[in-house]
Amino acid sequence: MNGLYDEIRIALHSVWNRRWLALAVAWGICLLGWLVVALIPNSYESKARVFVEMQSILSDKVGIESRDRKRNMDRVQETLASTINLEKVVRGTDLNLSVASDRELAGKVEMLRKNIEIKSEKDNLFEITATASAGNLSDAENAILSREIVQKMIDIFVEENLSGDRDETTQTLKFLDAQLSTREKALQEAEQKRVQFETENLGLLPGVGSVSQRIEASRAELRQIESQLASAASSLAALNGQLSGTPPTIATPGFGGASSGGGARGQLAQVQGRLASARARGWTDSHPDIVAMKSEIAALRSQIASQPKGSGSSGYRTPNPAYSSLQSMRAERQASVAALQARKNAIQADLTQLASKQSLEPGIAAEMARINRDYDVLKNQYDKLLQDREQIKLRGQVESETDSVKFKVIDPPSSPRSPAAPNRPLLLAMVLFVGLGGGVGAAFAMGQLQTSYPTSARLEKASGLPVIGSVSQIVTSSQRAIRQKKMRLFYSASGALVGVFALLMVVEFIQRGMVA
Repeated sequence: MNGLYDEIRIALHSVWNRRWLALAVAWGICLLGWLVVALIPNSYESKARVFVEMQSILSDKVGIESRDRKRNMDRVQETLASTINLEKVVRGTDLNLSVASDRELAGKVEMLRKNIEIKSEKDNLFEITATASAGNLSDAENAILSREIVQKMIDIFVEENLSGDRDETTQTLKFLDAQLSTREKALQEAEQKRVQFETENLGLLPGVGSVSQRIEASRAELRQIESQLASAASSLAALNGQLSGTPPTIATPGFGGASSGGGARGQLAQVQGRLASARARGWTDSHPDIVAMKSEIAALRSQIASQPKGSGSSGYRTPNPAYSSLQSMRAERQASVAALQARKNAIQADLTQLASKQSLEPGIAAEMARINRDYDVLKNQYDKLLQDREQIKLRGQVESETDSVKFKVIDPPSSPRSPAAPNRPLLLAMVLFVGLGGGVGAAFAMGQLQTSYPTSARLEKASGLPVIGSVSQIVTSSQRAIRQKKMRLFYSASGALVGVFALLMVVEFIQRGMVA
């Protein structure tokens, strides 16, 4: 512990003996550092915060989702510091006063790119910060310039969101209108081609079905017609059989009364009339009434046959109504059979014609399918473009006419009263401390380089010989007076260094007050 204390004392003594060197080095470092600090231009910073309110009621109804609006805001934030927008800032502020060429304009733009910061604090809150440190302007002018830059950025921010969206909508609608016009012409050509092809190949094109399907349908209809024709022919044959067994006339008894023979004949005519009526109603021969009437007719006929000729009273014959009814039914059945036969012949003729065209069907059907496919593709594209055009048109009207995006300046551009950089008081103090430290370090290093022995122990250790004693320095009165004079000069020089530092601090605060 004593050794460390001695080392510190020796180091302090060495620095003190070379105090003029330390003071000179401190003055040199401080003057150079303060000059560098003085040459650093002041940077004035202005800030503003903008709140963006997005409409979400009507916009969501027309398909403008929140992520679309967020993407638009991100796009504007990213492109706000573009070269074009920064050129607008240069042209709209005092920076334009020092621009005489495109090269100088590009330099100002690059300077603004480094000195402008746009960040999003929240989803709808943006902070714009601008720093001005033009060397050809005073501090007050730089403070005003920073505020003008922020204000211009706010104006561009609003313009990019309002007029930018409208311009984009207008350009999109123009593009869609041009595409719709092109698609409409192509669609008309496809329609004309399809109509022409259908006209040229009308008999071979699939209507309800293809040629093969129509052949199969005709064959099924032919089988049905043949079945109906066979049924109608069988019914006509049965009706002819009934008609052949029915007499066209029947005997009617005279007015003078009826004999037994005449009565039998009258009964026979009545039973035959009932039998014809029953058959007209569709009764078959196995019907019990039909069987009974046939038995009665057979009995009456045998009775009439057993009577002598010429017996009975005189009478006359009348048309048989059953016979007339059967003739009408036969005419209807014959007409039905003729119609079915005609339909059968027509279907057979169609089948023959379709069979001759069936070999041409695959190629024509394939070509028709290709034409329809091309037409459907063009029609779908046209409908999609038309729908997109109307949707974009509606969205543009919503955004431009309903104020879908509203801007509120929460904090207007601030007017800086003190420079944001550099922190000149801190730098001046740091230069003073560095100067003092550099002077002390230079004096200590010089003491280490020179060969001297401040204590007898150091001399004994260096020489290896025992040191008998040491003699302290003896100072006369004249030497003491000279030393006191030098100390006063030293203290004055040291005080002047601190005074210069204090003066620089006062000047700095005075300049800040002038800006405010």
